[in-house]
Amino acid sequence: MIQPARPTGQPNVAVIGCGYWGANLVRIFFQAGSLVAVADDVDAVAQGAAATTGVPVRSVTDLLADPDVDAVVVATPAATHAQLAIDALDAGKHVFVEKPLALHVSDAERVVDAAQRAGRILMVGHLLRYHPAFVALQTLVAEGELGRLRYIYSNRLNFGRFRRVENILWSFSPHDISMILSLVGSEPDEVSAVASSYLQENVADVTTTHLSFPGGEGAHVFVSWLHPYKEQRLVVVGDQAMAVFDDGLPWNQKLRLYAHQVTWRDGMPEAFRADGRDLELTAEEPLARECRHFLDSITAGTPPLTDGEEGLRVLRVLEAAETSISARPLGTPQRSDRRADGLIRRPSGALVQETAVIDAGAELAAGTRVWHFSHILHGTRIGENSVLGQNVMVGPNVTVGNRCKIQNNVSVYEGVEIDDDVFCGPSAVFTNVLIPRADVDRKAQFVPTRVRRGASIGANATIICGTELGERCLIGAGAVVTRDVPPHALMVGSPAHQVGWVSHSGARLDDDLRCPETGVGYRLVEGALVVLE
Repeated sequence: MIQPARPTGQPNVAVIGCGYWGANLVRIFFQAGSLVAVADDVDAVAQGAAATTGVPVRSVTDLLADPDVDAVVVATPAATHAQLAIDALDAGKHVFVEKPLALHVSDAERVVDAAQRAGRILMVGHLLRYHPAFVALQTLVAEGELGRLRYIYSNRLNFGRFRRVENILWSFSPHDISMILSLVGSEPDEVSAVASSYLQENVADVTTTHLSFPGGEGAHVFVSWLHPYKEQRLVVVGDQAMAVFDDGLPWNQKLRLYAHQVTWRDGMPEAFRADGRDLELTAEEPLARECRHFLDSITAGTPPLTDGEEGLRVLRVLEAAETSISARPLGTPQRSDRRADGLIRRPSGALVQETAVIDAGAELAAGTRVWHFSHILHGTRIGENSVLGQNVMVGPNVTVGNRCKIQNNVSVYEGVEIDDDVFCGPSAVFTNVLIPRADVDRKAQFVPTRVRRGASIGANATIICGTELGERCLIGAGAVVTRDVPPHALMVGSPAHQVGWVSHSGARLDDDLRCPETGVGYRLVEGALVVLE
């Protein structure tokens, strides 16, 4: 085999690891005229690479000791990357390391430190950062064609190439994480991941990783080597347009722009679809671009695009995802208590938002929902299908009936008893002491308050303790109730006074005591409102 003539000043490169992927690196550096030697633990593999290129097989020790070898390419199993890279850098070589840079952030930091000490180029093989379609996608984002980034998701799926040590997360995800970090321009502040292991115990075959960024962007990466067909797709969603990088399509279709729009009408979002537009690309092998970039970085003495710091950023995400996965055994079923709306299902069947606090000894019946930042104290019982809004405090030792609605910023103190079907408007106030003092303990002087079935209390109303609100009464917004309220009475003002009657549906009755909504008639019997037969 006649090796291509080496351009003047071109670095001499040796490839360590000539297997499945290393063979491609051997081919590219040979075509570039830079390849001077190969090495592999498996002699037959090394000899095969030498036979196709005409370069000698040498041991790693010999390569690192040879001053004529300017750079080495490490394409060995991932567990060996860090130490080989350090050894090469300490020997004064420039180093190209296939992804991942290491299997632990601490090891990757040692590699980066070695490159800085040696003053040599360290490059990590995040191949897709050099893909013409991704480079064009980066330009779209940088120039604002998609507007503000909202969400990015990636699917990298295939069947086969199983590993024994390096799981699917570390094998498939680095490319996508590198692309996502590049597009967003920052590292995530939160990473969570789930994984499943089907072929080998504790070696994940399928993972889904979720990333949340400080700017509000979100992303997820789905990878699997147990998929029936190959898929390599990156979707980028902005507030003005969306783009899809699909590496499984022909070159003229790999990058497509969708100028979809979302508009709001009557408080509801509406989708307006636009036809996809394929962007023109120059067909060029990404690996050739990547390897040429490595050679150019050595020649110019400039940091590569995917340098050691970039490798560290990706590893921090991978390690955070691995930590999330390790919090529970791989391959075991996990009960999902969290719904899409952020509520967590309790054993009783109640749904509680994760920021709410439910004390031990509090009871919530099935169907009840408790929203953000609410607090249910011990000894409190909430009936079925009730709804407690944000920042609601109930208890201790309070009973709330079935199908009640307690709106935002309401505190229901000990001594208050609420029957079924009661509505409490936002910021309604209950008291349980007639003469409160900050420096006087009056817990022994709590005065009970009873809210009967179907009563409604308007926003910002105040209910002085010791009163009883009759069934189906209606307390107007801002009213201050200082005495018992008859059933169906309509109360307004401060102090609250009765100005009329309301029906079961809450509508104010007309002069002949008939409900304008339902037509149901009522009559007064000894001051109490009763329905006409």
